[in-house]
Amino acid sequence: MTQMSFSDAEYAGKRKQTRREKFLAEMEQVVPWEALLAVIEPAYPKAGNGRRPYALKTMLRIHLMQNWFGYSDPAMEEALYEVAPLRRFAGLSLTRGSVPDETTILNFRRLLETHDLAPAILATVNAHLSDRGLLLRQGTIVDATIIHAPSSTKNASKARDPEMHSTRKGNQWYFGMKAHIGVDVESGFVHTVTGTAANVADVMEVGKLLHGKEKTVHADAGYAGAERRASKRGRKWHIAAKRGAIKAMPEGELKDAIKHTEHMKAAVRSKVEHPFRVLKRQFGFQKVRFKGLAKNTAQILTLFALSNLWMARRTLMLTGEVRP
Repeated sequence: MTQMSFSDAEYAGKRKQTRREKFLAEMEQVVPWEALLAVIEPAYPKAGNGRRPYALKTMLRIHLMQNWFGYSDPAMEEALYEVAPLRRFAGLSLTRGSVPDETTILNFRRLLETHDLAPAILATVNAHLSDRGLLLRQGTIVDATIIHAPSSTKNASKARDPEMHSTRKGNQWYFGMKAHIGVDVESGFVHTVTGTAANVADVMEVGKLLHGKEKTVHADAGYAGAERRASKRGRKWHIAAKRGAIKAMPEGELKDAIKHTEHMKAAVRSKVEHPFRVLKRQFGFQKVRFKGLAKNTAQILTLFALSNLWMARRTLMLTGEVRP
């Protein structure tokens, strides 16, 4: 018995389930595997004269693990050799068959980018949630977050990524891109995502973040005037007032009433922060991994699809509305 096969046998006999194993067990149940495979399968290479491709199901699972755990392509390959739970989740074995190398993992990601499948992945996940009554689409909350990009010029081209830009938030400058999202006001799930350079004003993207059926739109003070940029009229807009304007008001009942109204608005808008927290804390996505907006936006779309499943996992599992 080799050292690696001994390690697998030793793992099979252990009793304690780690947090990573619990996470993968939950995702095994709540990810709509068959629907996602159906989206990717038409673009996936078929067996022919060349080397037989790995099973699509295996490559999809590896791709999702990359996003969940923040692995680069080389790190993902090494993790599949070193970490038994990841290998088991992907359906791989060190004694039967082989493990995809980093180039194979890279090529699968590029295939998704080439065929622009990330929006379809988000739409498929949201259709899965809608079928179970978890995405109501009566109202939308819009917001954006800054994703940092490397500002160093110590690279071959001696330059920063030309598609990333700087912006100021408060008294602090940031370099990178923005992820703009539209979130369902009832469930808190993301239904629409766009990616721009960090210097693009939030209000410029508001029209792209609305699905068209919402009756209300909620936004912070950075979206002042957003109702004039949306193509459809008749929605009710709840945009936060600027703090300076409220602070300048004289003390009295009117100011207290406005403060209370703003507090109620903020309580509704707070749901938009949950997907950002999952992205940056649960999945550890603090900085862009690739060069250019297109590749990073594709990854962000996938991450928000996975964040929806993460936030819905307990409801799906409690109601029994899960599919293997």
